[in-house]
Amino acid sequence: MRPREFDHDNVLRVAFDQFWRKGVRGTSLSDIARDAGVQRGSLYNAFGSKEALFLEAYERYAGDYLLALQKALSAGSLRKRLTAFFDLTITNFRSGSPPRGCPTTRGLMELGAAEGEGLDEDARKAFASLVSRITALVQDALSAGAERGEFGGNPAAAALHIITVTRGLAVLERAFGDEPQLRKIAAHTIDLVLGRARVNGQ
Repeated sequence: MRPREFDHDNVLRVAFDQFWRKGVRGTSLSDIARDAGVQRGSLYNAFGSKEALFLEAYERYAGDYLLALQKALSAGSLRKRLTAFFDLTITNFRSGSPPRGCPTTRGLMELGAAEGEGLDEDARKAFASLVSRITALVQDALSAGAERGEFGGNPAAAALHIITVTRGLAVLERAFGDEPQLRKIAAHTIDLVLGRARVNGQ
């Protein structure tokens, strides 16, 4: 069997960095091939299309991000876990120079574009899957907090609330780039969630 002509993992890393910075429509396979040091034809042979390459690169990113979130949500009090979750989320939005924003939010904005120019239903499902998996991790942390007596609310409803706030933070980051404000909103959200818990527990 003929060996691969390139480092598959490196191509995914290079491709996703470009997709994250410029969007799918703003990225070409030629750009990816150049930065990865491979032939454009090799990318077509390996992935079939730019959109298929994006999906594979996004799934790699999603797996890494979920592992990081699991770690953030695994230690300390519930407040510390939620603070670590928001810290990681905001740091992710603000990574890069200039900051690259949220790759999922950027991708969602490219759904429904003209055929051949944007992302399709497979991409929507990938985005929805990551958001659902993140929500489940937060819900698990809230449920564990409830068992320890740190939370008296509804874990499912609170998790959805927290994830909805992160989507708003992603938009605000793009509009204003004000990281201190994002962190204030995150802290206030945690106060609201845990404050409600204290009220409900009285």
